Amino acid sequence: QLQLVESGGGLVQAGASLKLSCAASGRAFSDYVMSWFRQAPGREREFVAAIGWSSGHTYYADSVKGRFTISRDNAKNTVYLPMNSLKPEDAAVYYCAARRGAISTVWDDYEHWGQGTQVTVSS
Repeated sequence: QLQLVESGGGLVQAGASLKLSCAASGRAFSDYVMSWFRQAPGREREFVAAIGWSSGHTYYADSVKGRFTISRDNAKNTVYLPMNSLKPEDAAVYYCAARRGAISTVWDDYEHWGQGTQVTVSS
């Protein structure tokens, strides 16, 4: 079993930066693909970014490419999401998720997820 706890959310102005973290407890963190999803009020949960087991493979939603960067530190059981040039449309609850197997952009494919951290972006 893997437990995930997100942190780093907050209220910022458009154009600012935030760095989200997701700390995992449990075994074999390095065996998991790690991803970030987000959900804004009234909207479907959407894929943001994913990283493979060894950090060699990353994948991003088009809406965040060039602004967000996913990374992981397997020694610290942590995955990060620095977010730059934030826009009001980036405001959402951000969730960390983990799965064994290949990277997926589908929320239901993930086996473990955190409680989420709120990101609010004012215009």
